[in-house]
Amino acid sequence: MSEAVTRTVTTPPGLLASLDPLLREWLPRQRWFAGKGRPVTGFALVSATELLPPTANLGLYHLLVRAHQPLLAGHGGHEQPGDCYQLLIGVREALPPRLAPALIGHVTRGPLAGRTVYEALHDTRPADLLLEALRTRARIGGLRFERVPHQEVRSGLVPRLMTAEQSNSSVVYGDTFILKLLRRIVPGINPDLELPLALAREGCPRVPPPTAWLVADPEGAGASAPAEPYVLGVLQPFVQGATDGWELALRELAKGEDFVAEARALGRATAEVHTALARALPTVTLGHTQLRSLVDGMTQRLEAAVHAVPSLRPYAGGLRSAFSALDQLAAEGSTWTAQRVHGDLHLGQCLRSPAGEWSLIDFEGEPARPLAERRMPQPAVRDVAGMLRSFDYAARSVDPPQPDWAGHCRAAYCSGYAEAAGRDPRTDPVLLRAYETDKAVYEVVYEARHRPEWLPVPLAAVQRLASPDPT
Repeated sequence: MSEAVTRTVTTPPGLLASLDPLLREWLPRQRWFAGKGRPVTGFALVSATELLPPTANLGLYHLLVRAHQPLLAGHGGHEQPGDCYQLLIGVREALPPRLAPALIGHVTRGPLAGRTVYEALHDTRPADLLLEALRTRARIGGLRFERVPHQEVRSGLVPRLMTAEQSNSSVVYGDTFILKLLRRIVPGINPDLELPLALAREGCPRVPPPTAWLVADPEGAGASAPAEPYVLGVLQPFVQGATDGWELALRELAKGEDFVAEARALGRATAEVHTALARALPTVTLGHTQLRSLVDGMTQRLEAAVHAVPSLRPYAGGLRSAFSALDQLAAEGSTWTAQRVHGDLHLGQCLRSPAGEWSLIDFEGEPARPLAERRMPQPAVRDVAGMLRSFDYAARSVDPPQPDWAGHCRAAYCSGYAEAAGRDPRTDPVLLRAYETDKAVYEVVYEARHRPEWLPVPLAAVQRLASPDPT
């Protein structure tokens, strides 16, 4: 095994100040930037690490920066420290044409004056450096590159940046590994590393096991520094030739083919992951007190959604009944088991290998939710509800919509789940309806804000879930 490499680095003073005007324009344009609609008014440096000293050919900086934004869009909002983002900044005298799409801007002052800076993940040399650091378990400044003991990482794998992601960035190395770099960073144990590691210990084959990962110890904050490091990225085996479930479902819809066999297999895969997670990590029992808190959260989200999207108002009473029915069951003495779950499961988070095997990926949960909430045990049916909604989305993304296709997939998925788990999610219809309703309400707000043309998709589910017989 390679010995760990430790390197002390210094970062030039004034680096962030020189990048500030360029980042204010560039950062909000990135797909993974979470604060859209509010201007960036400044930055605070969480950490800065020089990975390559800037020469005539190439320099490379790793930055964690916190973007300051007003609380409210428009004028008059108070500024507050916003989200923390991971940036890899490349430095060159001039960009070659192949890197033109990666341009951030030309620096006019400070230690990089006269240089051009760019998004370094588009460049093969910085991507190579990340893999080599993981391979050698390097320590560079406050960055720690960790690796599973006795797990070898071959050098010389050709990197390529994937372009399809939304909330993070991924680099594939020679069809052997994929490095997922988290963009919005919070201190603490990230479930995208924690849960796949736990599943690997259980020998669960449905989730690619982590090979290596990157963490940072925040610098310069003294006693105010968070107790836990930042998880920045995870390297996992790349499932070569795999197709994600969303693409596969749309392909079958376009051909007029059903998806029943795949949905059933996907249900079995989900249940296998849930069963392994319940073995690997603690479970809890939810009684009336815990369910009341859960129901209150669902109800509050509904009230906020009704206020934000007037189209929901005619259905508010029926949707509210989905939550009150669950509360009533708990009041009568029903209990449920909660465990660690995926947290954001849908067809796009599932990969089908050329051999027909399904894998689940991206265990980060919903990035907008607090990390502590994403790590809380929850009923496994939450993931089931997410998949049921995803079948609806696929069926209604075609013209004309195919609700019967979705119905067959939903039934097959639950049947497959029951085959592996020994329990059918449909035998707990009140809990399932509550979670599916909560998910549909979230979708209504999202589509109204970001994709109004998609709003009829979750509204169709809302109409069904608000009815006296939602089945």
